[in-house]
Amino acid sequence: MSEILKSLAAPVNANIPDIGPGDVVSVHVRIKEGDRERIQEFKGTILRVNRGGQNSSFTVRRLASNGVGVERTFLLRSPLVDKVVVERHSHVRRAKLYFLRERTGKKARLKQKIKN
Repeated sequence: MSEILKSLAAPVNANIPDIGPGDVVSVHVRIKEGDRERIQEFKGTILRVNRGGQNSSFTVRRLASNGVGVERTFLLRSPLVDKVVVERHSHVRRAKLYFLRERTGKKARLKQKIKN
């Protein structure tokens, strides 16, 4: 039975690097409009990473115009995600950064992780 499930499993998207909460990423998503297809960039901070095998996903939050926060959840194995570019890693002490929803401006900043 498990062999049947493995054959139906979605392949791992090789264009997604190792990501974690607090990372500032740029997600390039394929969008289909009618018969045309284009790539749209969604840039923001990762609030959470849900590691659940086939259902693995991550949520990205960005500030749109007029300070309105926009969150979008992407599947890690989705073929619609063209690539993910990690722009910076941040030092965080928790797995879910939901507290950033209430914060704006300087209070919403995260310390950058320094590599040694």
